[in-house]
Amino acid sequence: MDCAYTANTSSSWLKPKLSSQRRDLASSSSNLSFNNHGKLNRAQKNINCSLQTPSLLNFPTQTPPSTLTSAANYQTLTPTPTPTPSAPKLNLLQRAASMAMDAVESALNARELKHPLPKTADPKVQIAGNFAPVPEQPVRHRLPVTGKIPDSIQGAYVRNGANPLFEPAAGHHFFDGDGMIHAVQFENGSASYSCRFTETQRLVQERAVGRPLFPKAIGELHGHSGIARLGLFYARGLFGLLDHTQGLGVANAGLVYFNNRLLAMSEDDLPYHVRITPSGDLKTEGRFNFDGQLKSTMIAHPKLDPVSGELFALSYDVIQKPYLKYFRFSQNGEKSEDVDIPVSEPTMMHDFAITENFVVIPDQQVVFKMSEMIRGGSPVVHDKNKVSRFGVLDKYAKDASGIKWIEVPDCFCFHLWNSWEEPETDEIVVIGSCMTPPDSIFNESEEEGLESVLSEIRLNMKTGESTRRAILSSKDQVNLEAGMVNRNILGRKTRYAYLAIAEPWPKVSGFAKVDLFSGEVKKFFYGDEKYGGEPLFLPNDSNSEVEDDGHILAFVHNEKTSKSELRIVNAMTLEEEATVKLPSRVPYGFHGTFMSAKDLENQA
Repeated sequence: MDCAYTANTSSSWLKPKLSSQRRDLASSSSNLSFNNHGKLNRAQKNINCSLQTPSLLNFPTQTPPSTLTSAANYQTLTPTPTPTPSAPKLNLLQRAASMAMDAVESALNARELKHPLPKTADPKVQIAGNFAPVPEQPVRHRLPVTGKIPDSIQGAYVRNGANPLFEPAAGHHFFDGDGMIHAVQFENGSASYSCRFTETQRLVQERAVGRPLFPKAIGELHGHSGIARLGLFYARGLFGLLDHTQGLGVANAGLVYFNNRLLAMSEDDLPYHVRITPSGDLKTEGRFNFDGQLKSTMIAHPKLDPVSGELFALSYDVIQKPYLKYFRFSQNGEKSEDVDIPVSEPTMMHDFAITENFVVIPDQQVVFKMSEMIRGGSPVVHDKNKVSRFGVLDKYAKDASGIKWIEVPDCFCFHLWNSWEEPETDEIVVIGSCMTPPDSIFNESEEEGLESVLSEIRLNMKTGESTRRAILSSKDQVNLEAGMVNRNILGRKTRYAYLAIAEPWPKVSGFAKVDLFSGEVKKFFYGDEKYGGEPLFLPNDSNSEVEDDGHILAFVHNEKTSKSELRIVNAMTLEEEATVKLPSRVPYGFHGTFMSAKDLENQA
């Protein structure tokens, strides 16, 4: 058995891989047009979506060949056919505009690729190996299982990730990839697997023309070329060559099951409703605005209160005020009024926290400065002159007049694992991983690597002061990131956190069970040349009073054999109980959740 655990301590962070690719640009935007209502026009002519040009990387063909041959970390796969929309010919004006804009874009790409790409946009670094994309897989039943799947595990484990459909023509950050959900469904000791793209508006449109058309928010939108790409994008929209009014997002980061719907999310759009079919397959139902109530984007980490059943969320805008808004949904999906949060500039807001009575909103040092593009840089900036702070606001506040800001200098937490109230000391406790340098996920750094220290931050509501301490001793520090606490007690005092061990940096060699009170850490390693991602903690019983009574689920990939599997580990003993052998490679990805058998039956 490829596992071991030791009583120890640890903390730090995982730096996601990032990417960019080059490809000869085909003048194919002329194959797509939209009517006056922003709807995709369709006709009888089929469009080939597969890449016809030799690639720096071996992208899987998305049209249905008989097999995909293993090459450079790809195993032999049999992808499912993907219907390809067809489109009518354009009118003379549209055709002329399309040719002109394609020529400009081709020149932009050629100019950009004359210079070495930074590590945060270099495909040879960022989407090599098991960070590379895979094709869709239809559901496969009765998968081989080593050991015994616990009787308590009935339902579906779903995990999101970035999986670009097409090889980008220029810069591409790992976060820019199209959303793909991997699902393992459990029923009476048997397991099935499928993976599907989330059918976002941008994916549907790009699939129709067979190449990328939408700008990559992080990988391409930098410097003067980024400004030019934005201009091209909106110009294509004005000429009816694409529709930019129905969302730009990739839905590749978060997943939450709320109000009988599985929602796939990224910060740049509305959520997408995805349904798991009775057979265990995945189907995108569409872009979801909560029956017209949600008119803005929503961050990828909304918080589901385990007691009230409410969903709490944020939305940020990088262009105009209000830069940040807070809102909530009742258990039945009824949205509150937006609460404008006063911040002086647009802040990169990936996560926040809730307690029993409050929301905790970080306003940190990574900000958006669109003016930096004019100077030739990235709009995502580490503002060293800004002092990080956390805002504490009543969950049911109707405005932000009662928010209390408390400074926490030199602090940047990409994720917050939990938060709770300690009334005896008038403090709010926040558990997060504090990263340095703060912007290394987005910008190339001269420093050797990224460190993230698992920290306890205390916000004193009476004095307005903060304290911060490393939960782990210095001798036990190790990179930890991506994970969770027992979600049945989210927002309440928790003892344990389950976090990925990002070693050797930036790969995940196992996971750690961290005692947040004592600093003790127990580690589970996947084995030689085997790496994974976020560990998911699944309670055995929602009513159990034992916090760690449950199992850890994690996708694991063997880089020697290019085979993937799902590990099931007892969270109390850290003993492996079952391994599900998967029929295809599962790339390293982002965040997941679990839907119970009852959840599957009750889907909208």
